[in-house]
Amino acid sequence: MSEMKETFGVPPADQALPLSKAVRAGDFVFLSGQLPFRADGALDDGPIDVQTRVVMNNIKDALALAGATLDDVVKTTVWLTEKSDFAGFNQTYAEFFSTAPPARSTVVSALVLDARIEIEAVAYAPRT
Repeated sequence: MSEMKETFGVPPADQALPLSKAVRAGDFVFLSGQLPFRADGALDDGPIDVQTRVVMNNIKDALALAGATLDDVVKTTVWLTEKSDFAGFNQTYAEFFSTAPPARSTVVSALVLDARIEIEAVAYAPRT
């Protein structure tokens, strides 16, 4: 592994998921898509506002592993399974980015797991 690349939040070997929650490459932090997994490991099956809040808190936690915060996020990509969830998602999402929100793409698509939302993020967080 390069000195410029660090991985964070690698799943246990028994989960057989070839991904990391976050990868720092120089001053950038790239997050894998975050789903609404609660702290107990269960997938939240609540409405879009609840699932969005869970995902955004998971993003905050993954960023922290790599020494970054939501203030460092420059780009997000959002997948919703239902177009009708957009307004509820957008309202909750805005709570986390009340000033200077990052660039964002939002699409409607099926997801691999039974969730209403997935979000990935890119942060710019220079090392101090």
